[in-house]
Amino acid sequence: MTRWDDMRVFLAVARTESLSRAAPILRIDAATVGRRISRLEIELGVVLFVKSPQGYALTDLGSRMRDHVTEAEASMSLAIGEAQGLGVGDQVGLTGQIRIGAPDGAANYLLPQVCAAIGAENPGLEIQILALPRVVNLSKREADMAITVSQPQAGRLTVQKVSDYRLHLVAPKGVQINNLADLKRQRIVGYIPDMIFDKELDYLGDLGAGGVQIASNSVAVQVMALRAAAADFENPCVGIMHDFALPFAPELKRVLMNEVSLKRSFYLVRHTSDRTSDRLNRFAVALHSGLRAEISRLEREVA
Repeated sequence: MTRWDDMRVFLAVARTESLSRAAPILRIDAATVGRRISRLEIELGVVLFVKSPQGYALTDLGSRMRDHVTEAEASMSLAIGEAQGLGVGDQVGLTGQIRIGAPDGAANYLLPQVCAAIGAENPGLEIQILALPRVVNLSKREADMAITVSQPQAGRLTVQKVSDYRLHLVAPKGVQINNLADLKRQRIVGYIPDMIFDKELDYLGDLGAGGVQIASNSVAVQVMALRAAAADFENPCVGIMHDFALPFAPELKRVLMNEVSLKRSFYLVRHTSDRTSDRLNRFAVALHSGLRAEISRLEREVA
């Protein structure tokens, strides 16, 4: 008889496309994962995966089954969440596990403080921050909710604007940047051009600067590169940086603020099916208000 535990194994392999990557998620060894998948296919009398040296790819039938099982998983999560997140007659502290996906700028400079505050008020809650240089796939349940820099255009999702935030050109303190023409003589730190996963992250396109000399798909790495080069006044680096990250980089200052001033927005994205979960709704309210307050606080520090 096929059990829900078999479906958990199936989903883990479907999401990771690998026995070895699914194993630590399931807390069993890869060989056991393989045996469980083979047994499931035999019990159902179908082929769910195409196996190759590159991994486990879903068949068409496997893809359809994944969608159905994902819906069932979501319903179970809602039921469990209601039981964990509510007391009888009174609201109690949130418990269980909640995972947030976010671009690494938010994940590094905003979410740790916000989640620490939420966790302090809800000691039974486990908060996971998933920092990815791409859009988090909520349809595959990579996370319970996500922070994005663009509103998603597809999927059964609800979208709520969190806050605007600002970015400026930064340079080491002591380095003089008088106009945009000066940028052609500076080393530029920025994104790897072909790894910009959202058009809202293409900050340098209109600056007229040269190519990016130090590039990373991570905002945190870009900030560390700018900080590392701050002592080299002969070959200074400049780059675009979130205002809310600047308090974490005291070696840097904003320059050409009238010429280069960008505004972007964060959005909180959730599964439409999660709207009935009081537990997730309460967490989302705390996350939304916490992010707004933290962005405002950090931006005031550099105003």
